[in-house]
Amino acid sequence: MLYGRTAEQERLARLLAEACAGRSGALLLRGEAGIGKTALLDWLAGTAAAHAHGETTGDGREVRVLRVTGVEPEADLAFGGLVQLLWPVQDCLNALPAPQAAALRAILGTGREQRGPDRFLTGLAVLTVLAELAEDGPLLCLVDDAQWLDRATAEALLFAARRLAAEGVAMVLAGRDDDGSIAPGIPELPLLRLDFEASSRLLADRGRAPALHSQIITESAGNPLALIEFDAARSDQPHQHAPLPVADRVSSAFRARIGGLPERTRLMMLIAAAEGRGDLPLLLRASELLGVDLGDLAEAERTGLMYVMDGAVTFRHPLIASATYQGAVLARRIAVHRALAEAATDPDCRARHLLAVATGPDQEAALELAAAAGRARGRTAYAAASGLFGQAARLTTEPRQRASWLAEAAALALAAGHATQADRLAQEADELADGLAGELADGSVDGLADDPAAGARVASVRAAVAFELGDRNEAAHGLLARVGNAAPNAAPNSAPPEASGLLRTAAAYGWLAGDADAVRTAAARLATAVGAADPLVEGLERLCDDDAEHGLPLLTRFLEGRPDATGPRDAAEEQAVRMLALTCGLLLGDDEAAHALASAEVRRCRSQALIGQLPYALDVLAQTQLLAGHHRDAEAAVTEAEEIARDTGMRRRLVRLGAVRARMAAIEGDARRVRELADATPPALRTGVDCALVLLDLGLGDFGSALGLLDPPPPGPDRYTWLSLSTAADQIEAAVRLGQPERAEEALRHCESWARATTAPWAQAVALRCRALIDDRPEPYAQALHLHEKGGRPFERARTELLYGEWLRRARRPNEAREVLRSALATFERLRAEPWVRRAGAELRAAGERRVAARVPAESPIDRLTPQELQVVRLARDGSSSREIAAQLFLSRRTVEHHLYKAYPKLGVGSRRELARLDLG
Repeated sequence: MLYGRTAEQERLARLLAEACAGRSGALLLRGEAGIGKTALLDWLAGTAAAHAHGETTGDGREVRVLRVTGVEPEADLAFGGLVQLLWPVQDCLNALPAPQAAALRAILGTGREQRGPDRFLTGLAVLTVLAELAEDGPLLCLVDDAQWLDRATAEALLFAARRLAAEGVAMVLAGRDDDGSIAPGIPELPLLRLDFEASSRLLADRGRAPALHSQIITESAGNPLALIEFDAARSDQPHQHAPLPVADRVSSAFRARIGGLPERTRLMMLIAAAEGRGDLPLLLRASELLGVDLGDLAEAERTGLMYVMDGAVTFRHPLIASATYQGAVLARRIAVHRALAEAATDPDCRARHLLAVATGPDQEAALELAAAAGRARGRTAYAAASGLFGQAARLTTEPRQRASWLAEAAALALAAGHATQADRLAQEADELADGLAGELADGSVDGLADDPAAGARVASVRAAVAFELGDRNEAAHGLLARVGNAAPNAAPNSAPPEASGLLRTAAAYGWLAGDADAVRTAAARLATAVGAADPLVEGLERLCDDDAEHGLPLLTRFLEGRPDATGPRDAAEEQAVRMLALTCGLLLGDDEAAHALASAEVRRCRSQALIGQLPYALDVLAQTQLLAGHHRDAEAAVTEAEEIARDTGMRRRLVRLGAVRARMAAIEGDARRVRELADATPPALRTGVDCALVLLDLGLGDFGSALGLLDPPPPGPDRYTWLSLSTAADQIEAAVRLGQPERAEEALRHCESWARATTAPWAQAVALRCRALIDDRPEPYAQALHLHEKGGRPFERARTELLYGEWLRRARRPNEAREVLRSALATFERLRAEPWVRRAGAELRAAGERRVAARVPAESPIDRLTPQELQVVRLARDGSSSREIAAQLFLSRRTVEHHLYKAYPKLGVGSRRELARLDLG
C-alpha cells in the first residue's frame, strides 16, 4: 500500500491509460533515496499486470511490462542496462530492419556483427523494438535507478523516449535528486516527502502507538524508507538522535541490522553487493572460492534485507547494498573483488573487479581495463571508453603508456561531446609530459615527447576544446606553438605526419576564427615542413590576401579531391578539416555542393555517433537550406543543433547558431528578434549576425545604418562571410539609395572579384545586379536574370527582379515592369519576407497594377503541417515506406503513420497516391 501518493498515482495512471489508447509518453520520477520511487514503479507494474487478469485495455490486449534497473558498479560498462532490458525480448529483433537488428545483436552478443553500433542507430533500434512490441498491445517500460545506468544505455533510452509519439508505449524513469540532469527533455514528477498525516497512517498500519509517531516522523523528515527503518529500529535504539542527513541515518540503521547477522551471511551479502548485477551463477562461483554458499543468505532473506528468486539475487533497496559494502573493511572488499574477478567469464566484468582490487599501480589491471576500453570504443560507446582508458592510465606502471591512454581518453571524451572532460584529460596528459621532459635526457623514462601521435592527439583535443569553449584564436595559436616547440629548426621535408596534421588544423581554426595571421603562419610552416603546398591551406592563405582569383580554384581542387580521403588524420584534425570543407562549399558560392556536403556530413555524424561534430554540420546544412529558401527546414536543423549543443555544453556553437536564425528573421522583417540575437552574440562572433542586421536595415529602408554597420568591409576570413551572404551587395544598394555610390566602390570591387572567381551563376548574377545599380543601365539586369534562371538563391533572384522592375517603371515600361515585379512579389510572399513584400507591392501599384495583396496571403496547405509532418509527407510522396521513413528520421513506424494520418486532411488528400500531385516544396 502506498501512502500520500494519490496525485502521483493518478499521474502515472493517466500515462498508462494514454498508452492503452495508442498514445505514447515518458515521465521521470525524481526524488531522494528512500522517497518511494521504486514503490511507485512497483505499483504501476501491478496496475499494468491487472490487465492480464481480466482488466484489459478495452480491446482485449494486455499490457506488457519491460523493466531495467541501473546498477552502480556497472555505470562504466557500455550497454549493460540495455542488455538487461532487451534480453527477454530478443526474439522480436527479427522484425527490425537489418541494420537495426544487427546493431542490437552486437550489443546482446547474439549476432555475427563485430563492429558495434553507433549511438543514433542504437537509439533508433530501441525505439523500433518498443514500437514493435506495442503492436501486440500497450507497452510499459520501467527504468529504476536511472542515475546508475551506463551512459550508452541512458543515451539510447532517452533517444527513444524523446521520440515516442503514437506507438502505445509508456516509459517511466526513476532517479535521485542529487545526480544532475538524468533525463533532459523528459517531463518530471518530483516526489516530495510525506506529510504528517500520511506518515502517521503508515506508522499506524505498522502497529506503532500514536504516542511515538511524532518522534519517528521528526527523525525521518517524512522519508518513507526512513519511517519504516526507524520504526523497525525503535525497540533496539529508542533514544537515537543522530544529527545526520536522512539517507545517512537510514544507511546507519541498515548497517546496524547487517552487523547483527552471522559473519558468513555478511560475507555472502558483501559478495552480492560487490557483484552488483544479481548474477546468481557468478555469485555462486565466487562464494565457493571464499568458502560460503547460497544457504548463508537465508538469514538475510528471513529479515527481508534480500531476495533470491528467478535466478537473481536482489537487495530490497539499493541503500542496503551500499550499507553492506561500505560497512565492510577494505581487506574484505578486496578479497571479494579478487574472487569475483577470478570467477568472471565476461572480460569487461573481470576488468571492473580488477580495478576494485588495485590499491596502487597494477599493470595487469591496467591492460585489462585498456582492453575493455578498446571494446567499448569498437561499439562507439565513446564516453565509457574514455572513462576506462582514464582508469587504465592511472593504474599503469609505464609512463609512456599512461600518457598515450590519457590522450586517447581525451580524444574519446571529445568525440562523445564532453568537451570539458576532454580538456581536463588532455591537460593531465600535457602535465605528465612536462613532468617527464626533464628526465628524458638520461633515457630513464619517456612520455609524450617520445610519442608524437599521442602528443598530437593531446594538442588537437585542447585546440578543439578552446575553439568550442574558450578563446577561438587560442585554438590556432596553441597548435602553432606546439609545432614550433617540437621542431623549431626542422629541415625542409623532415616534419613528421603529426606536425603536418597540426598545421593543417591550425590553418582551419585560424580561418574559422577570422585570424588571417594564423592562416598565413600555418601555410608557410606547412610548405616548409612538407615541401609542397597544401591546396586547402594555400587556398585559404590566398583568400586572406584578397586573391580570390587563385584562392577559390585551390579550394575547388581540395573539394574535388575528396576531403574525406586525403590520408590518415588524427580525430581532432579530421573534425577541423571536415568543418572547413563544409565552409568551403559556402565560400565557393556553390550552394548545391555545400548542401550535398553538409547532408553527407550529417549522415556521417549520425552513423558514427559523432555527436560533438553534429551541430556544426547541422549549422551549415541550415545555412544552405535558408539560402535555398527552405526556411522551415533550416529552422528544424538549427533547433536540433541547438539541442545537442546545449546538452553537450558547446556554448560557442550555441551562440554561433544564432546567425542562421538572425538572417531568417531579417528576411521576414522581425527586427526585435534580429536585435535580440545580435545583443546575445559576443563581438568576436558577430559577423554573421551583423550581416543579418545590414539586410534588416536595408529591407526596412534604414539605408544609412545598413551602409555604416560593416564599413569598411571586414578583413581576412570574415570578408568571405560578408561576400557569400551577399552583404556586399546589400551595402552597394544602400549606398546607391543614399545617393552616395562612391561609398560602394570598395564593396563592388570585392563583389565582382569574388564573382569572377566562383562558378556560381547566382553570384555572377548578383555582381551584375550591383553593376546595374551603379551604372543605372538595364543590360546587366537582363544578364543577371538570365543567370538566375540556372537556379539558386530565390531571395536574391527576387531582389534582382525588384530592382529591375523599379528601373523599368522609371523608364516608363510598365508592362515589362509588372511582369518581373509579380514574380518578385510571389517569391517574397512565399518566403514571408514582409518588408520586401511591401516594397514589391508598392512598385507594382506604381507600375499600374490595380489589385495587389496588401499583406502576405493566407498560408498554403503545406504551411499547416508541422516541420516533422512535412518531412514525413515529402518522403512518402517520393515512394519511401513507413519503415524507410522511420529509419531516416529516427522515428518509429507508428509515429510516421500517425504524422501521415494527421497530415492528409490538412492537405486535402486521403492516401499516399494522392500526394504525388502535390507541390510540397
